[in-house]
Amino acid sequence: MDCSNLDSELASLVPGRAGTDYSRREFVRAALGVGFAAAAGPVAAQTAIQTSDDGLLAGEVQVDSGGQRIPAYRAQPKGGTDLPVVLVVSEIFGVHEYIADVARRLAHQGYLAVAPDLFVRQGDPMQYGTVAEVMSRVIAKVPDAQVLQDLDACAAWAGANGGRKGRLGVTGFCWGGRIVWLYCAHAAVDAGVAWYGRLEGGTSPLTPVNPVDIAGTLKAPVLGLYGGKDQGISAESIERMRAALAAGNAAARASEIVVYPDAGHGFHADYRSSYNAADAQDGWARELAWLKQHGVAPG
Repeated sequence: MDCSNLDSELASLVPGRAGTDYSRREFVRAALGVGFAAAAGPVAAQTAIQTSDDGLLAGEVQVDSGGQRIPAYRAQPKGGTDLPVVLVVSEIFGVHEYIADVARRLAHQGYLAVAPDLFVRQGDPMQYGTVAEVMSRVIAKVPDAQVLQDLDACAAWAGANGGRKGRLGVTGFCWGGRIVWLYCAHAAVDAGVAWYGRLEGGTSPLTPVNPVDIAGTLKAPVLGLYGGKDQGISAESIERMRAALAAGNAAARASEIVVYPDAGHGFHADYRSSYNAADAQDGWARELAWLKQHGVAPG
């Protein structure tokens, strides 16, 4: 990586922090994937949203999950109590600045947002340069059961640290979008929002089911937000998911999938060239309305 413009790049992506304050690993995380542009796609700093932490309690916390300490980024209104909770599930690239920014956006809406590092046992996706390496060396080794346990632990932590038990939402992107569907079939959650999460595909002992397999048994309604030009999630796959939801229980039938015809995969990822501002903004408004509709809202 050419570090000649390290300070200026860092300033544009994380205002107020000098490059010399960061280790290389911290810089890579803060710089929205600059260190693995081949994996994440071209970084588009000019479109990256930078949400202030003014008025927020924000930063890293440690959550105990079955004896393992899980780092998580937490953001919530300062002094807030009895707050609705939203778990934020990252892409395959982990909890970097984009995911932290999403948490801050939710916090400014009155939520306690928790974004856990769900890959901590398997490795750091930030150290690899291609999607194939990230997938084979980290993601393929992450069991669904472990992820669900860690999210349960984060929900419990939030309930003991300013969150209101019984008002729980979950949102996630790409890899995290798939997890949203699974978590809403697993836990006592109130609502989920899945951004372009895979619906079908191969299974393994670590990932034994797809969202379409559990669609009919959801415990909470899910809003799915998908791109019509997504090369990895076909229109046929989305239609099969819709059919499974329609044939399912009450939460499944209350779920909804919205397809944006002009959007591709990763259209909410404002730090990448895949970003589609209009559809991302519409999806965000739908997310907030969905959470409110299903009882996960401040007040």
